[in-house]
Amino acid sequence: MPLLVGLFDSSASRRSIDASLPLHATNGSGNAASENTVDLDEIAAKRTAGGGMMDSIANMANSILGAGTSGLPYAIRQAGFFTGLFLLVVLCAVTDWTIRLIVINAKLSGGHSYIDIMTHCFGTSGRAAVSFFQFAFAFGGMCAFGIIIGDTLPQVIRSVFPKLPMIPFFKIFANRQFLIALCTICFSYPLSLYRDIHKLSRASGLALVGMLIIVFSVLIEGPHVPPNMKGKQEGKFSIIEPGIFQAIGVISFAFGKLCHHNSLLIYGSLRTPTLDRFAKVTHVSTLISLVSCMTLAVSAYIVFTDKTQGNILNNFPQNDTLINVARFSFGLNMFTTLPLELFVCREVIEQYFFSHEVFNPQRHLFFTTTILFSSMLVALVTCDLGVMLEITGGVSATTLAFIFPAACYIKLVDKNLPWYSRTKLPAFICVGFGILVMTISLYLALAKSWTPEGSPKICM
Repeated sequence: MPLLVGLFDSSASRRSIDASLPLHATNGSGNAASENTVDLDEIAAKRTAGGGMMDSIANMANSILGAGTSGLPYAIRQAGFFTGLFLLVVLCAVTDWTIRLIVINAKLSGGHSYIDIMTHCFGTSGRAAVSFFQFAFAFGGMCAFGIIIGDTLPQVIRSVFPKLPMIPFFKIFANRQFLIALCTICFSYPLSLYRDIHKLSRASGLALVGMLIIVFSVLIEGPHVPPNMKGKQEGKFSIIEPGIFQAIGVISFAFGKLCHHNSLLIYGSLRTPTLDRFAKVTHVSTLISLVSCMTLAVSAYIVFTDKTQGNILNNFPQNDTLINVARFSFGLNMFTTLPLELFVCREVIEQYFFSHEVFNPQRHLFFTTTILFSSMLVALVTCDLGVMLEITGGVSATTLAFIFPAACYIKLVDKNLPWYSRTKLPAFICVGFGILVMTISLYLALAKSWTPEGSPKICM
């Protein structure tokens, strides 16, 4: 099969370096037609376009490691120690497989985007479904990242400068809304204006370093918290706990957060986009993510056990210096990961409504600005997106990460093969698992809405 190129967006598409390009066209007499001569400078630029494997690994690992990572110790508590570790390994392996499965589906269907694949397999209904889930989940993630910025950075600034809120002018730098707007407009917005996702690799690398700082901060500071903040130590190495289904939802969200609907963008940003090179990118990225997630989950859980909270950084004292560095790194990760989500929102709109039109700078600027400022507005007025974000997040993540890739693969492979064959059986299992997790996540989110915990929280 030929190389699959031009996936990341039509505006930055390029030919493969292995493709044969005619240097000139000839007329009927055999003379070169000068008006059809290919621009050699353009060819040379296309040969070196895109990024290397390290750039793609940074983007992919940053896509996996994110907001959901801080909830993994809580997932261990809910599932039981050994069951939680087993789920981490299994779901990481499934994530690795389904990321690569999306690119294989693109090759089999001839599509250049997730939307193209679903359209080829399921027609207009598939096109509409994947567009809705991609946009809903990516936009919800942008809103959540803005809220996390507001929850972490003001807390760090007040800890470092305790008298700052009392100084007339400078107290604005400890204000939640001001910091959300500042980080979004001054950092996330310029990064979001890029047209090629590989140019975010430096920011992704910085965010990845931030996540590693969080992991090591929790690892180092966990044993030194006051005894009254630690959990019960007896029975902490349990095999299985009643909250296993909640844990599956948390881990699925953590691993399926962003990497699946970014997989084709990252594949297309490779300088030489081949399945072998992308497989290496995926394997290395998921391995880095698994090691980081297990280190964070185990080191935190064995300290806090039954007191482990949904965001593990909230278990630590407010005046812990190293943890405040981790909180700052967490906020930094959010406003550098936010542009990756915006790339997906913008690409969905371009593919769904303007797939047959050339790149338009005014349209690019309009959608970038509208999407980013809309998500910022939501983050400014609320501390909690409530049950609707849990529904769109949990359902969309599971659908995009597990159900759609496997369902498309079943549709595209040899139809004469039985469902229990080695080729199709893993895909059927993945679809069934995804439907189960999606149903449970939806049920738990709806059940939560009937309790005081599900009431919306507004911060003005």
